[in-house]
Amino acid sequence: MEFKKIVPLALLCWATTISAQKDLTSQLYETYENFKENSIGKRRIKHADIQPLIAEFKSNPKFEVQKVGQSIQGKDLHLISIGTGKRNIFLWSQMHGDEPTATQAIFDILRFLDAPEFQEEKEVILSNLKLHFLPMLNPDGAEVFQRRNALGIDINRDALRLQSPEGQTLKRLRDSLDADFGFNLHDQSKYYNAELTEKPATISYLATAFNYEKDINEIRANAMKVIVFMNNIIQKYAPGQVGRYSDDFEPRAFGDNIAKWGTSLILIESGGYRNDPEKQEIRKLNYVSILSALNTIAEESFQTIPTEDYEKIPHNDRKLFDLKIQNVTYELLGNKYILDLGIIRNEVDLKDHNNFFYRGNVADQGDLSTFYGYETFDAEGYELIAPKMATVESVKNPMSLLQNGVAFVKTKLPAEAAFTELPLQLVHQDFELKPMNLQPGINPTFFLKKDGVITHAVINGFLMDLSKPLDEQNKGNGLIYRK
Repeated sequence: MEFKKIVPLALLCWATTISAQKDLTSQLYETYENFKENSIGKRRIKHADIQPLIAEFKSNPKFEVQKVGQSIQGKDLHLISIGTGKRNIFLWSQMHGDEPTATQAIFDILRFLDAPEFQEEKEVILSNLKLHFLPMLNPDGAEVFQRRNALGIDINRDALRLQSPEGQTLKRLRDSLDADFGFNLHDQSKYYNAELTEKPATISYLATAFNYEKDINEIRANAMKVIVFMNNIIQKYAPGQVGRYSDDFEPRAFGDNIAKWGTSLILIESGGYRNDPEKQEIRKLNYVSILSALNTIAEESFQTIPTEDYEKIPHNDRKLFDLKIQNVTYELLGNKYILDLGIIRNEVDLKDHNNFFYRGNVADQGDLSTFYGYETFDAEGYELIAPKMATVESVKNPMSLLQNGVAFVKTKLPAEAAFTELPLQLVHQDFELKPMNLQPGINPTFFLKKDGVITHAVINGFLMDLSKPLDEQNKGNGLIYRK
């Protein structure tokens, strides 16, 4: 009888926690634009972009700013701290140079902590906790938008050997702070989905294991509880778009070792979100969920959350394409076959690593019925048609070319550029268009025909409906083929 009374009480506390947080979460979401750091609105941010922001917080008496290390190439690493509480919370971002979403969110959170609004809520957080932020742990990688550091190693696999100065800094800070909670902030591929669904894993979480057996002690259980709390927040804004990262123990990884060393480690991976190539909505979700998590940690209200709910979060899977074309008819050697095509659009950095263009790729073909697309086109009854080539002095009417099945155009090429804003493939005068051999790895450029009429073009992996104006469609970019 005693047990029956206790269980409903625990559930009531958990429900009360969620209800109380919903109001704060809604307010954070609705007022986000008031605190967003607009100077870093693109993913390819550099060390130089955040130095004025760090200098601003250094001159602000609310914050403590310390230089805590340097990268291999001599770029300073800073720790920004605020709060008077006895419990340390350590948050670091961009351990991988091409994973900047949480770096942006950290500066949004710092703006919020500095602002006059939400005084009561901030008092709860800052009187109970001391927050420590290390943004952009891998500035050398960020400079060239690559995962690894200047030594060519993955810092997140350097927790034991500690060869990198960035890894040494992270270990030294972890040991000196002895934080109750650590937030290890990453990006993951946009091609991850929540298992068995077509929805992208917009946010994925992990309470890292501290041994091969994946045991759950109090430290790991606390991380699980806070993750369940954060998952409930994200469900309000991206329902069904949360995944659970694999908890296989990796003995070289910082997250796994930090959990072993006594900090409740929360890994956050920012994945994909429809029509959000710069991940600005995901940045906002990081801001809202992390601030809400800090509030529940400060209040200790997460303690009533059942750890069993952690296992209810679906696993990460990787079964998304940018474009899935299903049931298309493809003729080969006089025979017709029904195929699905899974197309991805790879980002290719420009020389300055400040921007990029897309290069499409057929990632897979065949029966893709267990896969999904950000965009899916059912091509039942459509025939896949190889592209043609034309020679023109200048491209004045791309739609007319496309409607006639022309995708490759011999014309005067712009100097040096590797891509074109036109929905066409521009080629040099000696270019020879080879017969199409539809295979994984080729660039997806072809047409779809139905009832004898070309209705759609796929140029460099972007699908266009030829019955609609091009300026109303996501036509991406074409490529330029030079000698």
